[in-house]
Amino acid sequence: MADELRDRKVAILTADGFEEIELTSPRDAIQMAGGITHIVSPKRDVVRAKKGNDWSLDFDVDIPLDRANPDEYDALLLPGGVFNPDKLRVNEQALEFVKAFFEAGKPVAAICHGPQVLINAEVVEGRKMTSVKNISKDLINAGALWEDSAVVVDQGLVTSRTPDDLPDFNEKVIEEFAEGKHAGQHA
Repeated sequence: MADELRDRKVAILTADGFEEIELTSPRDAIQMAGGITHIVSPKRDVVRAKKGNDWSLDFDVDIPLDRANPDEYDALLLPGGVFNPDKLRVNEQALEFVKAFFEAGKPVAAICHGPQVLINAEVVEGRKMTSVKNISKDLINAGALWEDSAVVVDQGLVTSRTPDDLPDFNEKVIEEFAEGKHAGQHA
């Protein structure tokens, strides 16, 4: 498993208010598989995590969103949390960044509330997906084929529900990111 993602670069798109474990657990799994991760954010210096209802750690931003080029990345990770996706889904630059991964057929992973960003990027219609139950109706209304499963994979799109599902999510993230581009991933 240490070389599955050798030299693959993964953008982790986030704003303040992401659920800490939903960034750190998949990031660590990607790095253990040989991948390189960069935190990309509309913020320039640091982003702040949450643990449940409480603010927790600050994380350095590797690349500000306005300088990030999706062509330089092999895959995209969208952590959840309540505040983070709510900020990103109304940021046109973030939505264009996300769309670029779909247009190029690159794998994308989103957990918990992270798929809210995918709704506003208009890339969920007809896709099998899961999420935290709180946004299941939003996904269904946007045309997604929502199911209540630990992890769902659809042509390079990996979605998951909650931190309880991280072991399954991380395993599928590594698998799909290692496979690379998926012809059916296009928006």
